[in-house]
Amino acid sequence: MDELTKHLEQRNAELEQKVAELSRQVQRKDLRLKEAMTQMKQMQEHLVQMEKMSMLGQMVAGISHEINNPINFIYGNLPYVEEHIEALLKVIDVYQSAYQINAAVEDVLLEVELDYVLEDLPRIVESMKLGAERIRELVLNLRNFYRLDECQMKEADINSGIESTLVMLHNRYKQKIEIVRQYGELPPVECHINQLSQVFMNLLSNAIDALLAKEAKNGQSDEEIAAGASNKKQIAIATQLVGADRISISISDNGLGINPEVKTRVFEPFFTTKPIGVGTGLGLSISHQIVTETHGGNIYCFSTLGEGTTFIVELPVYQSNRREAEERSLIIN
Repeated sequence: MDELTKHLEQRNAELEQKVAELSRQVQRKDLRLKEAMTQMKQMQEHLVQMEKMSMLGQMVAGISHEINNPINFIYGNLPYVEEHIEALLKVIDVYQSAYQINAAVEDVLLEVELDYVLEDLPRIVESMKLGAERIRELVLNLRNFYRLDECQMKEADINSGIESTLVMLHNRYKQKIEIVRQYGELPPVECHINQLSQVFMNLLSNAIDALLAKEAKNGQSDEEIAAGASNKKQIAIATQLVGADRISISISDNGLGINPEVKTRVFEPFFTTKPIGVGTGLGLSISHQIVTETHGGNIYCFSTLGEGTTFIVELPVYQSNRREAEERSLIIN
């Protein structure tokens, strides 16, 4: 009887051990399944994001073309309008000097305020020229920012790419945030410039959000902030050549900063500290992927709580050098 009891206890222990092992296997498989589902969701979100960018690029290309043609007509004809107005003003001046103006004409001149018109008309034409030039610049920047990538990378001006992104964000920072530019002399960089523009957009948007959040937390008005230089909202952008074949892009803000626990997770997909509906948590994750995987670069985050945050992007100038190094590494391994 004792042997039977002992045997049953042994079998029971073995069964419990097998059940525990099966349970652990199920948990591991469940964990792997969850990881696979998360990766699929991330990929789906990324594909949706890229599809949106592609559709937006096509839409912007069409709209910018439709805007560009009429604005070119306006901009191209404004110099002739200016010349004709100057000629008419000369005629009026000569006429006033050469002839005695009768009372009826004098009344009309007073009614239309000719002196004011003669003074204001050149200013109006000049403002029209500035407005037309501004529209042309916006259209060009839209086309540069949203243009679709070709299969191959192309050489691009990184400083111009950052400026195009700033144009897109101008309405968010104008009259609120000072942009300090320190652009170095950079060689053309072999890259997908519209993907990098998306990186610049994400980093600059986050910097603007951080500064506006700091303003809201401090409860200061724009006038109060403008009065104190130490409280001035500022984004500093610096580019430089590092060595012979790499460039560095630094984007800094003097916002609230990021606490260390959050900083370690900023590049995680779907991680965000923004309210629901405001941020997807994909911006920095996609930026990290574009910089590191697509372009073979690095992206770093440095932050001090209460003082501000700096993101540094490092990129190779030539992708061909990077590919050759990767091929040599594969051969060695």
